[in-house]
Amino acid sequence: MTGKGQAEDTCETCSSECGDCSSACLACVTACLEEMQADGKDRQKCIQLCLDCADICVAFSRISARKGPMSNVIAQACAKACDACAKECARHDDASCKACAEECRRCAKACRAFAKQK
Repeated sequence: MTGKGQAEDTCETCSSECGDCSSACLACVTACLEEMQADGKDRQKCIQLCLDCADICVAFSRISARKGPMSNVIAQACAKACDACAKECARHDDASCKACAEECRRCAKACRAFAKQK
């Protein structure tokens, strides 16, 4: 597939990954809050990065759906947010953080692929 069809597939893939990533980030926030209550460990940085990442992922999905001219910029920002979130989540041993880190890596890869073709 070439041209417009490939670009639309890449956009759809990136948008889908962003939706999955946003969900994983919000699940991670919930788990981090529970962990903080249970063991008192500071998860503030993880929570902040997850919330930022989730919001940027949602922004990309919305802007790309209307084929906005800023979609490339948002895709690049989304990849950076996903990288930062994945790095922080990978520091924690619980399953939700590990799952979030993996989803963030997939999303960052999809966003970079989208940004390259724009």
